Amino acid sequence: MAFQSTFPFETSAARADASSLLRLLPAYEGHWDELRDASGVLREPWRQFFERLGEDGIARLEDHYASIAQQIRDNDISYNVYADNGEPRPWALDLLPFLISEAEWAHIERGVTQRAHLLNAIVADIYGPQTLLERGQLPPALVFGHPGYLRPVKGFTPPGGQYLQVVAVDLARTPGGQWTVMAHRTEAPSGLGYALENRLIVSTLFADPFRTMRVSRLAPTYSQLIATLVQAAQATMQHDSSGADSSPHIALLTPGPFSETYFEHVFLARYLGVTLVEGKDLTVRDDMLYLKTLAGLERVHVVLRRLDDAFCDPVELRADSSIGVPGLLQVMRAGNVIVSNVPGSGFVESPALHGFLPGIAEVLLDEDLVLPSVATWWCGEKAAREHAFTRLDEAFIVPTWPVAPRDAPPGIEQGRQRLSPWRERVEAMPDTYTIQQPLRFSCTPRYEDGTIGRRPSVLRVYAIADADGGWHVMPGGFTRMAAERQATVSMQYGGSSVDTWVLSSQPTSTFTLLPSPMQPADLARKHRTVSSRAAENLFWAGRYGERAENNVRLLRLILGSLEGNDADAMFPTLVELAMHCGLVQSGDMSSPHSPQAFERALVANLSESTGAASIGQNLKQQARANGEVRGRLSNDHWRTILAARNDFRDALQTLMPAAGFNGNGNGSGPSQGGANGNGRAERSERYDRYDRVTLMSALECLSVQLSAISGAQGDRMTRDEAWRLLFVGRHIERVSAMTSFLRVVADKGQLATPAGFDLLLQLFDSTLTYRSLYPGRFEVPALLDLLVIEPTNPRGIYGVYERLRKKLDEIAVAAGSMRHRPFAELMPPAASLPTLESLCTVDEDDSYTELIAVCDQIGGYVGAAAHEISARYFSHASTVASQVWS
Repeated sequence: MAFQSTFPFETSAARADASSLLRLLPAYEGHWDELRDASGVLREPWRQFFERLGEDGIARLEDHYASIAQQIRDNDISYNVYADNGEPRPWALDLLPFLISEAEWAHIERGVTQRAHLLNAIVADIYGPQTLLERGQLPPALVFGHPGYLRPVKGFTPPGGQYLQVVAVDLARTPGGQWTVMAHRTEAPSGLGYALENRLIVSTLFADPFRTMRVSRLAPTYSQLIATLVQAAQATMQHDSSGADSSPHIALLTPGPFSETYFEHVFLARYLGVTLVEGKDLTVRDDMLYLKTLAGLERVHVVLRRLDDAFCDPVELRADSSIGVPGLLQVMRAGNVIVSNVPGSGFVESPALHGFLPGIAEVLLDEDLVLPSVATWWCGEKAAREHAFTRLDEAFIVPTWPVAPRDAPPGIEQGRQRLSPWRERVEAMPDTYTIQQPLRFSCTPRYEDGTIGRRPSVLRVYAIADADGGWHVMPGGFTRMAAERQATVSMQYGGSSVDTWVLSSQPTSTFTLLPSPMQPADLARKHRTVSSRAAENLFWAGRYGERAENNVRLLRLILGSLEGNDADAMFPTLVELAMHCGLVQSGDMSSPHSPQAFERALVANLSESTGAASIGQNLKQQARANGEVRGRLSNDHWRTILAARNDFRDALQTLMPAAGFNGNGNGSGPSQGGANGNGRAERSERYDRYDRVTLMSALECLSVQLSAISGAQGDRMTRDEAWRLLFVGRHIERVSAMTSFLRVVADKGQLATPAGFDLLLQLFDSTLTYRSLYPGRFEVPALLDLLVIEPTNPRGIYGVYERLRKKLDEIAVAAGSMRHRPFAELMPPAASLPTLESLCTVDEDDSYTELIAVCDQIGGYVGAAAHEISARYFSHASTVASQVWS
């Protein structure tokens, strides 16, 4: 039956026309149908929706469906699934919203508010007097056996006794239409950002129904969250030198780009106007928490965390955590930071807790639960376990506490389980298992290809605490829908999300946290906080990019020179250059050195697995550093960085499959080479035969890609203080490489030879310039003038050095580093360096002593500057400068 027959407001002709546009599939048997009642009539919210939408709106549904996909692509909305090997998956959002009537929402709101009160009271009791354990209302094994219970938090009381600021409750409607609580999320509830992004997209597509049906707004909830955190932070600000009247600094702590919900973290931080940080951005000094920024250390008063409890502090929790903040719990206990939610609240997420909540609610709140929980039996209680096995043939068997998939109790899979085969396993480890009664979730309508079908769904509702101990429930939530032919709901297994509309009879608020339209007079130069991590990654992105370019250019020249007329004379120079740049290492070649052994060693050291300075390793590290600041890069820029790494990795695998390269560019098999020189030499012997032409083609392609990356850095990035550090990183590496090239060639006595002359011009990428200025001339003074003195040469040593000095001074001024020694004192101006006449002078051994000395001198200057940059802007060590220059 087509759903248009249920439209009483349409004429027969209109219904017939509409029926050609949409088909209505039946709901799953035995599930509550959110769209239609038992008689097949549209439920009231949906009748209103389609009435407001009208026939024209129905006809545009396919366009709206495509528009959602386009907006997700344009906004780069993603969801990282670990099974996808780190590749972000486009966010799954359905077109039709999930509609909840005003009366129905009032019941949900009461129940969720009660749950939030109850969960906060349980956490407060367990970390305080523990009366629930003493009275037997909660088994100690459920608390102390749960990894979410943190002993370092015992005895800690946050301001106002508010352990939780955000609580999420997962609800499902049973076949009888009753809303039932399926789960609680208190550790680091996710979905708030995705719920808002869903609203921003879907509400614009259905603007008229959204307005006329008076859908409740979400923005006040996010405003309440910020207000709650700001008020809680007042107690932590008494030690601020700036005074208690200043605004608290709120940071959203994320695990980083590899987190499955990283997009949400970025989006939520921008919307709330808080600083997005990773653990390595923060540091503890004198029991206070600071953000490391380019301008120094900034006090952080509130941490809104999206990091699981155990990873928050490697000092007191998981020692192997590299994403937490050492000392965070001590700062929290000292009363100098608010951490939301308080670490240690995760134990109330255990599914086994559902069976004990009715009794706990009576003890702590003197109330019955407004919303029932899914029927649950913790197998650690013999009576409950026996009751479940005798009552149920099928059930969900779930871990009592969270475990990694590899550590999950054997046999647990997503979906229902036959109980009888499980008895022996459960009896062996009863505390580990919890049994839950299966529920058929209600089916929510979804549109696809001119058809309205239905899928099982779960609604996540959020409660936000206020400063007075009350709770505000967000009018709407994060609805998830099961994948096709799936009864359970999971985004990991292909589910999708739905915008959630709560209808109201009252005028809707127009409040929003989105920026209001600006007037010209309102505009000002905005400078976002640049964290030390972002600055450091940009600095190293510049260094790795420049290093890769120089090494690729050098390798191409070496491979092209090994069979030339001057190969024998230039061989020691080429070996020295390669060793200096890390293309080969001491012991890579068998003795005596020969061009053939040298070439084999060069090829053997190309991949990511063969040393810190290999081209493959530079490309890998360049991608890693840029990935940490992905939000600063255009899509084309980022794709080129990935292509450079991946294409070169693939080329190596194609070139030398017999050498044991795997898909990651790493050597495999027992003969990768040992840690000693003989092992490296033996490894290089495996490269007797390779396709040099194909390798040269791969290097040429890589050279073009690296040039494109360099161009994007100079032309497609915002030129703030962080970008200046990228510029500085490239120029430090360039000065270091160019002085090394020039020094080695001069020291080997090849500066005045045609082969050495030509090699330097190519390494400095200056051949065309020299030939146009001095056609047919072979003059060392002219060469040194172009490579060292000429300020317009992009790789002229003095010019690059002077541009580096100026950029460092600009960064120092922008960062306000008045307490540091000026960079001008660390790096004397180029005008004070030896003149061209001095550089051209040779001693009695025909050695360019002055030239070699100035190369060493300048290399020392930029090396010391690199250390000073790290100490000043990344590690914030106050005494490094004096140590380096004393």
